[in-house]
Amino acid sequence: MNYFKALFALGRGRNFTWFWLVLGLFLLPSLTQAHDIPSRVTVHAFVKPEGNQLTALLRIPMEAFSEISFPLRGPGYLQFSEAEFSLNDAARIYITESMHFFENGEELTEKELVATRVSLPSNRSFTSFEEALDNVLSPPLDDSVDLFWRQGELDVLVRYPIASEQSDFSVNPELGTLSNQTTTVLRFLVPGGAERVFNYLGNPGLVILDPRWHQAALRFVDMGFNHILDGLDHLLFLFCLVIPLRSIRALIPVVTSFTIAHSITLISSAFGMAPSALWFPPLIETLIALSIVYMAFENIVGARLEHRWMLSFGFGLVHGFGFSFVFSDTLQFAGGHLFSSLLAFNVGVEIGQILVLILVIPLLNILFKFFVKERVGTILLSALLAHSAWHWMLERGFVLNQYQMQMPPLDTLFFAALMRWGMLLIVIVAILWGMYELFRRWSLVESISGYGAIKSVQKDS
Repeated sequence: MNYFKALFALGRGRNFTWFWLVLGLFLLPSLTQAHDIPSRVTVHAFVKPEGNQLTALLRIPMEAFSEISFPLRGPGYLQFSEAEFSLNDAARIYITESMHFFENGEELTEKELVATRVSLPSNRSFTSFEEALDNVLSPPLDDSVDLFWRQGELDVLVRYPIASEQSDFSVNPELGTLSNQTTTVLRFLVPGGAERVFNYLGNPGLVILDPRWHQAALRFVDMGFNHILDGLDHLLFLFCLVIPLRSIRALIPVVTSFTIAHSITLISSAFGMAPSALWFPPLIETLIALSIVYMAFENIVGARLEHRWMLSFGFGLVHGFGFSFVFSDTLQFAGGHLFSSLLAFNVGVEIGQILVLILVIPLLNILFKFFVKERVGTILLSALLAHSAWHWMLERGFVLNQYQMQMPPLDTLFFAALMRWGMLLIVIVAILWGMYELFRRWSLVESISGYGAIKSVQKDS
């Protein structure tokens, strides 16, 4: 406290230079500590069940271990011959206590830290499990190697006793605190010889390493459901569809066409038919905002609602690509069940859409019945949606404008992709024609039913 009084006494005097100098000396340690946590770290890991043990091999940049005191020499070189205790300490505090493995749903609490070893940044042993295992079990580097401790890579070998290598394994990796942005590349070696690769940011929660089809399906249903509820642009598009069409019978063609359309592009994208160019995602995001603007303006001017299902189909193709960006990022959690996970994600999206419709339609009916006239309310709500989407469209269009669109080389890959897009176009046209015939007959049946109901009333009267 006396130090702070002296500091403020300097500040009240005329010698402001001394004041700021002393203040800087006080703040320097805190500023240095603020930079102890690295901004970005990449962790590489192998996980392999074999016999009655589960082996985990991890490589972590040593700059993440800012709170561990390592034996150093000279200007900060690591003293390898005296570092075993500190390395094991770092592995226990930061790694083994943060990696929670489960066998058939029960956590593996028994573990053995077998070995730790510092590797040079140029070491490439983590390209395969066997090379990484040989490297971590090899003798430590010699003290003659000049390596600043922050530039080293810590390899860690941990083993867990298990009941069987055929069990269901999962992991809850809590390594996100190693840096401000921790990326983990985890490879799970299935006993049958396959490899499941996971690449995630931060703490992803519980990850099933080799999921069964129903486990993957449940996860992707949840993902699809949460995505449609979190995706504000998709919800606003649904609102635009619902505002003038508030009966279930009128919404069936519109929602059905939207569902079929986004399912087509979602499935085709999952099988590699979407362009891989960097400008494609911002283009789709811009078109999604445009779809909201167009549908909102159509509500304002008054559209032919009997043909709205066609617009819903066209814009549904665009929204399907938007869904695919989320699905592609989470595809790693599907294991070997790509198609069932794809269908499950789509089911989750549809459940979310149905829930939104169930909640929104009664609210709109109450609003238009008791608070505002239908036409006025339609214009006001649509104008509000158009205003929001218009700003999104401009912002996303600005991002899209930063990319340069170049003509791809006219090689065999280009013509193969062109052929696939041609086949997809044929499928889309065929589905569109089938839907046209189906909805035409639907309208005809409705007209006949309505006419019969009118004649029945007239006859009774």
